[in-house]
This record gives sequence, structure tokens and C-alpha cells, in this order.
Amino acid sequence: MVGSGVLVLSLAIAQELALAQILIRQLEDRVVEILRAKAQRRGVSLEQSLRDLLTAAAAEHDDRIERLAALRRQTPAAGRRLDVSALIHEGREQR
Repeated sequence: MVGSGVLVLSLAIAQELALAQILIRQLEDRVVEILRAKAQRRGVSLEQSLRDLLTAAAAEHDDRIERLAALRRQTPAAGRRLDVSALIHEGREQR
């Protein structure tokens, strides 16, 4: 059941640095209570806990993109145009 409450993640506006604000609507009350309990166990506010969660998710995404780019740089250009199907068939024929 979707609760009537609205969870607002307010990140404030610093002097010269405008930070984003996120408004999340239609969260189930159960979800908010679970997140609030997790934050309380960590000794932080719900807002701080959600900020940490979102920051970690963004960093994880960036890390994955960078690892994929590094793998791509390590792959020789000729390897990027391999006909994998032909290689599989060739391997099967050699058995």
C-alpha cells in the first residue's frame, strides 16, 4: 500500500555551490520505515542515510563504467571486430 507521506531528500544550497534536491513520491510507508530503521541503527538521520546510499550508487556506476573502459582500452582493435560465431564454428570443427 502506498502511503500518503512524501519523502523529501533536501541537500541544501551552499554559498557558491547549488546542490540538488530530490522529492520521491508514492513510497510505501513500509519502505520508509525500513529505511528509517536502518538509518537509526547506523546512528544517522534518514536524510543522511539516503544521501550516503545515493552517493555510493553513483560511485559504483562510475567505477563500473571506468572498469569497462579500461578493458576496452586493453582489447586490441582487431579483437573488437572478431566474428565470434565464426570462431565458435571453427573451434567445433577442430574437435
